[in-house]
Amino acid sequence: MPLLDDDRPDWDRDGRDWPHRAASRFVDAAGLRWHLQEFGAPQAPGLLLLHGTGAATHSWRGLAPLLAERGFRVVAPDLPGHGFTDPLPARRLSLPGMAEAVGDLVAGLGLTPRLAIGHSAGAAVLARMCLDRRIAPDLLVAINGALTPFPGVASFLFPGIARMLFLNPVTPKFFAWSADRAAVRRLIDGTGSRLDPQGLDLYRRLFTRAGHVSGALGMMANWDLPALARDLPRLETRTLLIVGSDDKAIKPDDAFALRERLPKARVELLRGLGHLAHEEAPERVAEIILTDARISETFPT
Repeated sequence: MPLLDDDRPDWDRDGRDWPHRAASRFVDAAGLRWHLQEFGAPQAPGLLLLHGTGAATHSWRGLAPLLAERGFRVVAPDLPGHGFTDPLPARRLSLPGMAEAVGDLVAGLGLTPRLAIGHSAGAAVLARMCLDRRIAPDLLVAINGALTPFPGVASFLFPGIARMLFLNPVTPKFFAWSADRAAVRRLIDGTGSRLDPQGLDLYRRLFTRAGHVSGALGMMANWDLPALARDLPRLETRTLLIVGSDDKAIKPDDAFALRERLPKARVELLRGLGHLAHEEAPERVAEIILTDARISETFPT
């Protein structure tokens, strides 16, 4: 079946058995229609979860309920252009533009995040939001965070390649057409993580939608990580860098180097886990986060 020009994931079709579907709702903010999931009591301390490039709320299917059970109001949106959330216009696809849009969503929800947790590129959005004072959490958690530029010549080449792919309308359609189960497994295995069949299927159904692929490419193509890296020493938020030792997407050593540049940061290394550590071992990741959060007496215990 030929792909449509705007082949976005469809909630009735692709979200028919979405994890925690009962926790989902759609809201309007920053000129977009957002899909988000919410767990826990509305009056509980706020916790914001932001997934990484190419993912959606399903990425938190194991971790979000565990955090809500410990007394948080957990809010996890699909980032713009991902999952079931509308894409941003091209002029707003920068990292500050993404941070501004998420900030508008958070404000519209009346959420004051005491804890902010981001995976990969989601951690970069949260760091930018903290630097721009859109949020002021007591603890920022980066799970295999994409907070620094790619090393060497890749820092110049990769954004340019992503931009060329994004601007070529055929690329998302070709990727979606070729995203069978074997291809998705190879892609996930390439991150150093091992997911169960449900996890692989959820990524596959997103990757078969050209609109979702285009959203991921657009985010990568328009981000300026060197600018974020220059600003990070100004980050005053207490930061926990969770790192999977088997991460093949972002070098674990990057977190240890970054720790030396952040005023209030520590690293937690998780042996045997890859880039999607929070999906592989949500209980293990939850315990680390909650233990670190308990350093502040204002958090639930």
